[in-house]
Amino acid sequence: MTDSNSFEHGTGAGEEQETPAPHPAPGSFGEQAAEMANETEVEETTPADDELTVTKMELAERTGDLQRLQAEFMNYKRRVERDRELIKENATYAALAPITEVLDTIDRAREHNDMDPGFAAVADQLERTVAALGLAKFGMPGDAFDPTVHEALSHIGEDPEVQVTTCKVIAKAGYRIGERVVRAAQVLVVDPPSGPTE
Repeated sequence: MTDSNSFEHGTGAGEEQETPAPHPAPGSFGEQAAEMANETEVEETTPADDELTVTKMELAERTGDLQRLQAEFMNYKRRVERDRELIKENATYAALAPITEVLDTIDRAREHNDMDPGFAAVADQLERTVAALGLAKFGMPGDAFDPTVHEALSHIGEDPEVQVTTCKVIAKAGYRIGERVVRAAQVLVVDPPSGPTE
């Protein structure tokens, strides 16, 4: 005789129902442990990786040191060149400044036509030599008066033909080396008319 309870549940006598194995739920401890193990494997570094990182850091540091040294050397080189030019200019100035008095004598002799051919040849050679060394002559009648390069010895009245104070007579020429004035030109000046002209 068959057990009615067994028949109703669709199982035979002695037949047991299988229970499926449970699957881990998402986010379960098993999955988290697996993820942590994977991350640990990724983050692990070898001694070779550590050595490469240290080498890169040392290389960056040495590169920075080299760049600083290079900048310091360029600054030093510029200072040396600037100082060398200044020393050269000062030496030229010291050597040529006294010669301006000799050049004044030559100018006065020319004005009075008091130069024999031999002296004229020496004067021309001297002027060429000092010009080659950078000594430049300036100051001409009609130049606008500039107190930075002219020394006014006297005002000699007004001149209706000028608009500004103007060099009328050059007593002594001026000389400069580059932008540096060796001696200001000594001049007599005229002023423009102070009132309306008729």
